[in-house]
Amino acid sequence: MIDQIIRDKIAAASAIGITSHIRPDGDAVGSTLGLGLALMNAGKKVEMVLKDGVSPTFLHLTGSNLVKCSFESELDLMIVADSSDLLRTGGVLGDRTPDINIDHHITNENFAATNLVEPGSVATSAVLAKHLLSWGLTITPDVAKALLTGILSDSIGFRTSNTTSESLRLAAGLMDIGADITELYNKALISRSYEATKYWGNGLSRMQRDEGLVWTSLTLEDRKASGYFGNDDADLTNILSSIDTMEISVLFIEQTPNNTKVSWRSIGDLDISELAHQLGGGGHPNAAGVELIGTLAEVEQKVLKITQEHLKQIKSYAINNSGEEKEPGQPHGV
Repeated sequence: MIDQIIRDKIAAASAIGITSHIRPDGDAVGSTLGLGLALMNAGKKVEMVLKDGVSPTFLHLTGSNLVKCSFESELDLMIVADSSDLLRTGGVLGDRTPDINIDHHITNENFAATNLVEPGSVATSAVLAKHLLSWGLTITPDVAKALLTGILSDSIGFRTSNTTSESLRLAAGLMDIGADITELYNKALISRSYEATKYWGNGLSRMQRDEGLVWTSLTLEDRKASGYFGNDDADLTNILSSIDTMEISVLFIEQTPNNTKVSWRSIGDLDISELAHQLGGGGHPNAAGVELIGTLAEVEQKVLKITQEHLKQIKSYAINNSGEEKEPGQPHGV
């Protein structure tokens, strides 16, 4: 039913806008480009907008040069991909209500007229890979490369707990169309610039832990000193989540002197999505985030306190209900 609704809306529109969340990761970029290119191939006029642009990590993808930071014309149809709420789009929609919302975040607020949200999916790019054909669109090699990039990025190379046989089959199908998984894996998850790696070093040098909790921070001065000009964490959060004694990791990224981005990762059944949601953020059970007003020190103190309490409560509940703690699983990408 929902596939037919979306197909009809696409068919009736001649000019379509697509956007995603601020500080776009591989899934935000991959889903925006994958859907955008598919619509362009169908003869639609398409504007792809990401408030913070495309990071250098993904500039090799076809269509990345077409992505703008704001919409420039009147559009018949507005689609938001891979964003759990409207606030995360960075205000690029103004007061317009989106026509279609396509996502996989469990905390999605179903903010559009039509909402296709599949929390069980490994990535929004996987949702698109599954549905594009039923919307009358074609998956070309360039579309396949964008979508496979999104799947690889959000699953951290198929290492997250929501990786399923279906997600692997979708990836295999994209490979059959022409997406080179080896090249895309290296671009999305392995290759890093000198500046990004130096930026990591600053954060790793001040890393701390308290039992199963691991945390660190990245400051504005770190960004300046390293020459890294993105306002994200350069995927340092994935390094923290790979520490073998980690149950929950927290990364604090200073955005301005009075604004701090917080990224959580957790393992197994340690759900931190509700914690993020209570603070105004969102995400997945094992990967979530929020942006908070306050200095880095203030936000760090507040968030560490409630995260430690949250971890203790979850572990206490698990012990009381099973007699032993659950075996750790794998972190989930966001």
